[in-house]
Amino acid sequence: MAEPIRVLVVDDHAVVREGLRTYLELQDGVAVVGEAGDGEAAIREAQALRPDVILMDLVMPRLDGAAAMRELRRLLPATRVIVLTSFADDARLLPAIRAGAAGYLLKDAEPREVVRAIRAASAGEALLDPSVAARVVEAIARPAAAEPAERLTPRERQVLGLIARGMPNKLIARELGIAEKTVKTHVGHVLAKLAVSDRTQAALYAVRTGLVDPVGERSGPTDPVDES
Repeated sequence: MAEPIRVLVVDDHAVVREGLRTYLELQDGVAVVGEAGDGEAAIREAQALRPDVILMDLVMPRLDGAAAMRELRRLLPATRVIVLTSFADDARLLPAIRAGAAGYLLKDAEPREVVRAIRAASAGEALLDPSVAARVVEAIARPAAAEPAERLTPRERQVLGLIARGMPNKLIARELGIAEKTVKTHVGHVLAKLAVSDRTQAALYAVRTGLVDPVGERSGPTDPVDES
């Protein structure tokens, strides 16, 4: 008899995890080996349990699904990740696909579709929600262009991360051990490369693309002076 497909369920809502576990445990050839409530826990559990397939929510505390997927792809390249989310907008869909999702389903999918996606992922195939598949095809058809974040230098990425945590230039300078004037230059470069007009938009971009923790603690008060 073939070994069952080992599944890890990752969602920040306990009721969702319980519902998925209850249904999946009734399916032949599928075994739920664990659960996690956020991306950081998912990485820990995946390393310990070595599941074949992970059902992954995208919007979670501490570490979101796309960021967790990128790390899992590095640590456990044989493990396949299926996104199961309420969101189909490009800001979440495309980063998840680029992170290596082996499937992308919306939470209103029929339960049998979830099982079908698990079996497909285990077999090395991919299953996308029809509405999601259409958007992926459109994205592929667009002319290739570098992601704005890819144009940032390592130091500019550091500055962007601290901007997203609410730090004014003075605190960023202290944190990085550089002059405040240098920070202001870096901030200007970040805004230009991301094609945004202010620090708030830059911070939203950083959170949306998984460059920083969406629930990270602010490290200091926001300076009321315009520092762009």
